[in-house]
Amino acid sequence: MNDAQLIQVASEVIELEAQAVQGLLTKLNDSFVQACHLIIACEGRVVVTGMGKSGHIAGKIAATLASTGTPAFFVHPGEASHGDLGMITRQDVVLALSNSGETAEILTLLPIIKRLAVPMIAMTGRVESTLAKFSSAHLSNAVEQEACSLGLAPTASTTAALVMGDALAVTLMTLRGFTRDDFALSHPGGSLGRRLLVMVRDIMHTGEQLPVVAQDVSIMDALVEMTAKKLGMTAVVDQQGQLAGIFTDGDVRRLLEKAIDVKVTLLAEVMTVDCQVISQDVLAAEAMQVMEQKKINALIVVDANKQVTGALNMHDLIHAGIV
Repeated sequence: MNDAQLIQVASEVIELEAQAVQGLLTKLNDSFVQACHLIIACEGRVVVTGMGKSGHIAGKIAATLASTGTPAFFVHPGEASHGDLGMITRQDVVLALSNSGETAEILTLLPIIKRLAVPMIAMTGRVESTLAKFSSAHLSNAVEQEACSLGLAPTASTTAALVMGDALAVTLMTLRGFTRDDFALSHPGGSLGRRLLVMVRDIMHTGEQLPVVAQDVSIMDALVEMTAKKLGMTAVVDQQGQLAGIFTDGDVRRLLEKAIDVKVTLLAEVMTVDCQVISQDVLAAEAMQVMEQKKINALIVVDANKQVTGALNMHDLIHAGIV
């Protein structure tokens, strides 16, 4: 195969899987709605199961449900019949994935599920399958053909199942009124958690670490304050302690082009008056967005009365793992 043929094969795979996903739109029906109602009414958890490739997709769906407000976990059907079935309680709902709807390891569990009177949602590619007929609600991930050139390896069907699972999870999330704050609580680790949980007040410099000078001091006094606090800027306040402006390293570089005596020239004559500010009660990620949009490296934090309460720069955001 030449290079062009390699690209052609890959393109055909993507096209087939895209068609499989697009075809799901015609499969959203009353059964999907019933599945949503069953899960919302569930007092326990959604127990997701599947074998082989469907099992991998089932694991991802369980993780997505759990992270978006629907308690869920994955149970391997082979292990379930050897003790793990005890994880399922009468308060739960089972979501079983099987493209054929005839997976032996899952069918073995059906009598126990029926005895427990646990509602079961089936996701299969065959509406006439044993699993689909047994279910309280059936979600179809049927595809016209697999993307595999042999028509054997689960490809388009598993993609369709994954997307149907995402549709279910996000619909339930919306139905529950799941918020950004709720999402943050289930993602405290890693960069995602930091972006959703860390507030400006958590990382801003305050007290003795806060660079601040009066507007009637000299440029030299401001430089001394900036050097001591090492933020590359200083807040400038008026006689009432309200923010009057900001003086930054960038202002210093621009002053070098002018014949200005920094020992006698007042800071009020050279500071930036209309400076960008932020509240301490917003996410640090929002502060990063402001800096990027305004192409600045530091922000002054003020309260509702324009009193300076803190300051932060891009290095603080990097150190906190926001960037």
